[in-house]
Amino acid sequence: MYNELYIYSIRKDTWTKVDIPGPPPRRCAHQAVVVPQGGGQLWVFGGEFASPDGEQFYHYKDLWVLHLATKTWEQIRSTGGPSGRSGHRMVAWKRQLILFGGFHESTRDYIYYSDVYTFSLDTFLWSKLSPSGPGPTPRSGCLMAVTPQGSIAIYGGYSKQRVKKDVDKGTQHSDMFLLKPEEAGEGKWTWTRINPSGVKPTPRSGFSVAMAPNHQILFFGGVCDEEEEESLEGSFFNDLYVYDAARSRWFTAQLKGPKSDKKKRRRGKVEEQEGATEQENGATGAPEPLEVIKEVVAEDGTVITIKQVLAPSGLVPQAPPKPEDSAVEASSAGQEPCPRSNAMLAVKHGLLYVYGGMFEAGDRQVTLSDLYCLDLHKMEEWRTLVEMDPKSQEWLEETDSEEDSSSDEEGAEGGDKDQEEDSSEDSAEEGADPQHPEVAPGEQYEEYLSRTEQYWLKLARNHMGPDAKEKKVLKVAQAMAKAFMDDAVQDIAQAKH
Repeated sequence: MYNELYIYSIRKDTWTKVDIPGPPPRRCAHQAVVVPQGGGQLWVFGGEFASPDGEQFYHYKDLWVLHLATKTWEQIRSTGGPSGRSGHRMVAWKRQLILFGGFHESTRDYIYYSDVYTFSLDTFLWSKLSPSGPGPTPRSGCLMAVTPQGSIAIYGGYSKQRVKKDVDKGTQHSDMFLLKPEEAGEGKWTWTRINPSGVKPTPRSGFSVAMAPNHQILFFGGVCDEEEEESLEGSFFNDLYVYDAARSRWFTAQLKGPKSDKKKRRRGKVEEQEGATEQENGATGAPEPLEVIKEVVAEDGTVITIKQVLAPSGLVPQAPPKPEDSAVEASSAGQEPCPRSNAMLAVKHGLLYVYGGMFEAGDRQVTLSDLYCLDLHKMEEWRTLVEMDPKSQEWLEETDSEEDSSSDEEGAEGGDKDQEEDSSEDSAEEGADPQHPEVAPGEQYEEYLSRTEQYWLKLARNHMGPDAKEKKVLKVAQAMAKAFMDDAVQDIAQAKH
């Protein structure tokens, strides 16, 4: 788990880690919303934490704001807000934050939510809404976006329910609702179920959402899980859909291809247009999709095969106005992001950015750090800004004992990397003279502890035994790290003299 903050410079094409004192604790599955108030603010609510061994797992209900002008974190303490949860969704609406859904899970049980809360950016007060009309069933991970008409769209999401003892059934929702403010009455809202026309996304979860320059809603990727009682297998996507709220219609966003190809196709322009019209009408004469096989070789020699099905060129969603000049210079072009779930999406200067996410290959989970952009005005091709580096992937193998301990806490899967680091530390400790993690030149104690905390926790547990309380283990681990760092700093100072 991380609580690091990074900023990507579009003009410089560089990532920068920004260290700001007093950040929110480490977490995942939270929500973050940017608003223009106070020179720019990033608001963060909730999420979850899981320790590498699965012994600690909990959901947050804290609210934080990052003041972008002063680069300072501040925790906002306001009562009456949502309960601890993750997988919820939050948007900025006028001078409010509006939060919907999510889930809470413990070792014994879980619950999914369909409640709605607002947080005033003027009074810093939470309010729970009670909208009229039939609303969505409880769910997490849905689409939530503000429409140009001032309503809030909710689409899809995921929930699960217990069908018998120790057996849960997951549901990937594909229904859609609008949450509308009532004209008469401050703070009164109404749910309305809608059934948009067009080409709807296939059922899935883990998709990503962003707003296009013309206020259309972009929908990217995700995963459709095929669940059996003893197994779970997911089909991952890298397709892009557009929801046009003004027309209440879904589109598949299809690329035109690079300009060099257009000249070759100019002679067949009439046939292409006819084919595109047939395709939108669902005729059988539509061109076949193209299947592309990409192989990624990991450092250990394992070959992971990624199969992509590329939609044929056809109609593109309604074209927005001409783009502003952009300073992005892509490192390469023509490659699409591989299928993935839980990617990050953002739109700036008419460009859609896709960062990271994850996919599964057999029993292995791959976490991505690649970055792509797509010009939403031209809709020609994806550009690769940061390529996926197979050598940076760490393949995590679990022993039977690790599987048993992690199965006690379903939410602890975020600690796989730390578990591997622990296993490597075990092998180091078997030797006569274990090497502690070195202190980097100029590194502060907080930075060193953040980077090596799992090593010292493991060491402290070995010294204190399995029955030691987690809080005491943490204190001992921090004390050991501090003592070692002080010695290391002293050694460096002596060496200089």
